[in-house]
Amino acid sequence: MNSNKVNMRVRLGLLIVLVLAVSAAVSAAVSGPTIHLDLIGRYETGVFAEGAAEIVAFDASSARLFVINANAGRVDVLDLSDPATPALLSPIDLPEFSGGINSVAVHDGLVVVAAENEEKTEPGQAVFLDTNGNLLNAVTVGALPDMVTFTPDGRYVLVANEGEPNDDYDVDPEGSVSIIDLSGGVANLTQAHVQTASFVKFNNRPIDPLIRIFGPNATVAQDLEPEYIAISADSRIAWVTLQENNALAIIDIASANVVALRALGLKDHSQPGNGLDASDRDDAINIANWPVHGMFMPDAIAAFTSRSQQYLLTANEGDARDYDGYAEEARVKDLDLDPTAFPNANDLQEDEAIGRLNVTTAQGDVDGDGDFDALWSYGARSFSIWNRQGKLVFDSGDQFEQTIATLLPDEFNADSEENDTFDNRSDNKGPEPEGVVVGVVNGRTYAFIGLERIGGIMVYDVTNASSPHVVQYINTRDFSADAEAGTAGDLAPEGLTFVPASDSPTGQPLLIVGYEVSGSVAIFSIEN
Repeated sequence: MNSNKVNMRVRLGLLIVLVLAVSAAVSAAVSGPTIHLDLIGRYETGVFAEGAAEIVAFDASSARLFVINANAGRVDVLDLSDPATPALLSPIDLPEFSGGINSVAVHDGLVVVAAENEEKTEPGQAVFLDTNGNLLNAVTVGALPDMVTFTPDGRYVLVANEGEPNDDYDVDPEGSVSIIDLSGGVANLTQAHVQTASFVKFNNRPIDPLIRIFGPNATVAQDLEPEYIAISADSRIAWVTLQENNALAIIDIASANVVALRALGLKDHSQPGNGLDASDRDDAINIANWPVHGMFMPDAIAAFTSRSQQYLLTANEGDARDYDGYAEEARVKDLDLDPTAFPNANDLQEDEAIGRLNVTTAQGDVDGDGDFDALWSYGARSFSIWNRQGKLVFDSGDQFEQTIATLLPDEFNADSEENDTFDNRSDNKGPEPEGVVVGVVNGRTYAFIGLERIGGIMVYDVTNASSPHVVQYINTRDFSADAEAGTAGDLAPEGLTFVPASDSPTGQPLLIVGYEVSGSVAIFSIEN
């Protein structure tokens, strides 16, 4: 074994001491067959807080990992034949697609990258490559392509075109999903093989009022912003998160038809088990019930099967619109609260209560009299399971915050870019679940949820979709080190990918995570 590999194993060993102690505490309460994650390798870019490692995609045939390096505007390619020592191969530079690289997916040796236009409100492109980085083809898609994925059968590529407005909010392109038919081969691909799943038909028909349509002068199609895509096992149906809209779109892939829009509704934080810590100014952990409704507003979504039924799993991050031309976010203490709805308004608006909590001003004035009758906050600080029609089956409530309070009380709701930030994010989405992936190990189904702010991965057994249970919380961050100096381990998990044992170079399932703040990639072995 060479000295570099020895040094790497020493560094990982020192970092993982806390991790093992933390995960064991959670796993101890779990009965029956289970798994645990072990950190076995790491790749580091050395670039802090510039998105140098975001979305990750693994190709089993070449044992290569494709990593979106937004900082450099390229795709980094890692040799993962030995996951303990990932090595950077020649990165893929795409100067002809200079607007920005947002997402990558791979299927049977074919790589596709989502590239936005230099002017983000103009159409972007889906770029096809082989695993050596050779350009094979490219087609035009919608504005701001933010996520790309293959159908399980490999016939289609779907692109979530977010269609964000410009900063002045005077140009607002339509959100859409591009559906690219690869049945004729990538070499023969033309623009004629690209269909657009559009939301235009909803401009002039009633939709659920809980679907947030609130951008200045926006049509429904302009306002809807596709974020992330999950696809059914039979490659026929796509489910698309509309994050800012707190909604879900259901799309028939073959026809490129949006068959339904579903409001995801609100989470009542006044109910037992749904508490949250709402203040960053109380110098304490205070997970409590408050008269606040959380908008689920998921980022990532994954589809899985339980007892022959299709389910969806979402990471309920939350996201506010904040532009020069329009901003919706305000703190509770700065609002006029309706005295009937909130008879204790003065107490609630104290910094130590919910006065610091960020909520939307786009909703909440129910009777239109200028004061707020309801408070809607961003995200649900949880993951949720939904049926294929978008009906809630399970929500993890306040389990994320409760777990962190128990296992990492000195780092509770810390920020991702700096250590010694206890309670810093309590007023703003808490641990902020963002990424999620689902994998099957020994016949059981597990969900892996990345917590963007404090870091770490929550692991749940979701084999029974209506009754998931916690398996592990693992955090490879060093809270005693200097984050900006690059010595604090892994910060801000963004993209997650699961590698089944059959595709793994080690013969063991792997979880691979890209961390956007630390600019690192961590490889975890999934052990029985």
